[in-house]
Amino acid sequence: MTTWVPDVLGTGFEQLTLDLPSGEVATLVRYDGGIQDWNVPELAGVDVLYLHGWSDYFFQRELAEFWHRAGARFFAVDLRHYGRSLRPGSTPGFITRLDEYDEEITAALAAMGRDSASTTPLLLMGHSTGGLTATLWAARHPQQVDALVLNSPWLEFQGRDIGRAMMAPLMHAGSWLRPAASLPTIDPGIYTRAVSSRFDGEWDYDLAWRPERGFRLTRSFLNAVFEGQATVARGLDLEIPVLVMLSSRSYLQPRWSVEATTADVALNVDVVAERASSLGSDVTIRRIQDGFHDIFLSPAPVRAPAYGLMGGWAQDALDSTTNELWAARIRGVEEPPALQRSAWKNFVAGIRELVHDAGNGRR
Repeated sequence: MTTWVPDVLGTGFEQLTLDLPSGEVATLVRYDGGIQDWNVPELAGVDVLYLHGWSDYFFQRELAEFWHRAGARFFAVDLRHYGRSLRPGSTPGFITRLDEYDEEITAALAAMGRDSASTTPLLLMGHSTGGLTATLWAARHPQQVDALVLNSPWLEFQGRDIGRAMMAPLMHAGSWLRPAASLPTIDPGIYTRAVSSRFDGEWDYDLAWRPERGFRLTRSFLNAVFEGQATVARGLDLEIPVLVMLSSRSYLQPRWSVEATTADVALNVDVVAERASSLGSDVTIRRIQDGFHDIFLSPAPVRAPAYGLMGGWAQDALDSTTNELWAARIRGVEEPPALQRSAWKNFVAGIRELVHDAGNGRR
């Protein structure tokens, strides 16, 4: 591990190279800019760690500024073979199992000053493949994460579990024989056209790190994704609060259309929503009208309400004081019947008093 140095995103951003046990490298980005916090930083004392998706890297200044203004400490990882972590001779996006990214997350948390004894809440956020990776990591490390935000997570194959089951044996065999072999290019550049300021979008980013038609898919990467999706399909039983944000619809055609500017052009969002509903016991699914694949790269009128939704959800999910208050209020239902009746009478009396006060104009 080296030292923090200025980042390519400019003022307020720094990066740290993470030397991983496997010999690979990743990069941690942090933001501590001069943008003033909101008057009441509801998420003060919260750590946020963001994982990007396939053929991507962290460049979303606005997202970092949002969490910072809410009071949280914001960090993002460029995983091995992506973005800032690309090195000469490496295969972009290469991985053989998604749990190999445990090294990145472990190193990032250590650099953030976190360990197994940390009491500061951790909110893990992931987009697309990063959302799948974050979900699986949270399931394996339930004591280390307090909330999970998934921005269009790739939880299931576009062709549903049936399509995945048909393709998985071929990808598995191919990943053993020629793991770095490329698959035919399937990205016609529609998403880039919708997002990039060089075309019809508004965002500036490095096309060497996020190519117009994406990285070339490798057999090992797709096999790793299929294995991860199969694990999700078998059930994870997450107990932490989970927010899943998805576009209201998909556009999965191989040709450009204005419809691509109001839809997810990468995922079958209905299939993902169905899969997300079984992630655990506390899952909130929100469909964002006209959202892009990355909800927070959508046009301002679309992404602004999504920020508000995410911030309000995070505050509720991580507000231990409120959660403990209500847990105490209903604790009587776990007591013997006689005590339950007493607790219920007190609860009803409190409601009656509230209604009576409201009727008399007392607030």
